[in-house]
Amino acid sequence: MFKPMPLHEAQGLPFWRRPVTLLFLMALAMPIAFNAWSALLNNFVIEAAQFDGADIGLLHTVREIPGFLAVGVIAVILFVREQVLGMISLVLLGVATAVTAWFPSLGGLLMVTLLSSIGFHYYETVNQSLQLQWLSKEKAPQTLGWLVAAGSAATLVVYGLIVLTWDRFDLAYNTVFMAAGGATALIALFALFAYPQFDAPHPQTKKLILRKRYWLYYALQFMAGARRQIFVVFAGFMMVEKFGFDVHELTGLYLINLVINMTAAPMLGKAVAMFGERRTLIFEYAGLAAVFAAYGGIYWFGWGVVVAAVLYVVDHVLFALALALKTYFQKIADPGDIAPTAAVAFTINHIAAVFLPVLLGLLWVYSPGMVFTLAAGMALVSLSLSLLIPRHPEPGNETIFSKYARPAPAE
Repeated sequence: MFKPMPLHEAQGLPFWRRPVTLLFLMALAMPIAFNAWSALLNNFVIEAAQFDGADIGLLHTVREIPGFLAVGVIAVILFVREQVLGMISLVLLGVATAVTAWFPSLGGLLMVTLLSSIGFHYYETVNQSLQLQWLSKEKAPQTLGWLVAAGSAATLVVYGLIVLTWDRFDLAYNTVFMAAGGATALIALFALFAYPQFDAPHPQTKKLILRKRYWLYYALQFMAGARRQIFVVFAGFMMVEKFGFDVHELTGLYLINLVINMTAAPMLGKAVAMFGERRTLIFEYAGLAAVFAAYGGIYWFGWGVVVAAVLYVVDHVLFALALALKTYFQKIADPGDIAPTAAVAFTINHIAAVFLPVLLGLLWVYSPGMVFTLAAGMALVSLSLSLLIPRHPEPGNETIFSKYARPAPAE
């Protein structure tokens, strides 16, 4: 059970106990709790706690604090194996999600959200590290695409059940939170005890690492964190506040996203392998800039709900291309740097996430359109940074400037 096993020996195990199967099980477990919480959150906070834009911004700022502190994973893995930490974090996410409806006030929701967020962000940090350690560079892009598709399938089941049963059975928020959070916690406990502890071939450095040659990856992570907040915090909130979407209607929109992602994610993984990280990220950021500018148009020009719904779906699909940022790092990283850099990158990713939601929440009260206009500007900054990625990234060729920095060979 807790006996370490070298990664190469794991191929002799039954398929259901191999590392890649565990990655898929984790990919299925996390979205059950997280996306059930996401689907109900906007309606729950408005109905149960009378939230406005400033309140939702504060809630998401608190939710992002553990992401900012994800660098603490480096200290934890001195005493706890990454694989075990991932499972424990999933259990915490599930339990905190299960009890969310027990705290229908601003203070209560801030507390339970902080706990679930610790579980989510520590899990995500470890999960990204394990993916890049356990998957070969050749298979990583497409396998990551399939992992995205697996998570989408799990979320599809959650959203489908909410859409089909919410009105028909007059479900309570507590019922759904308890069922989804409990399912995630139980799957995580099974994974904790059913799988060996897999040892990757390259031991991980267990100290804080900031390498100069990773600067572009750090910059892209920072901008990704800033940009993501607009989608996570305000896009769904807009659908409820401006267009009056009910739980089953907003979840129906999520369902459309999931069906498209299940089909598209493996193809997007193949596209990354075919066209490379540079072209893929350029396409993603150019598309996001256009989408966010159009979101602003909903407020500036009064565009209707159909335009908003289409933009929401396109927005979600483009974010799936973020797997190219993972494979870019995998190609340029020293193998022993993956775990500590994953933690550092998560912290960098969440620097803006700690203060942006509450500040933009205050701006939202006065001008929602301006929030999306700023997001379009953030996407353009990411686009500019993506132009610095070389066609074939590798150690020593991290940016297009690297070839100029290399010493010339002796003659």
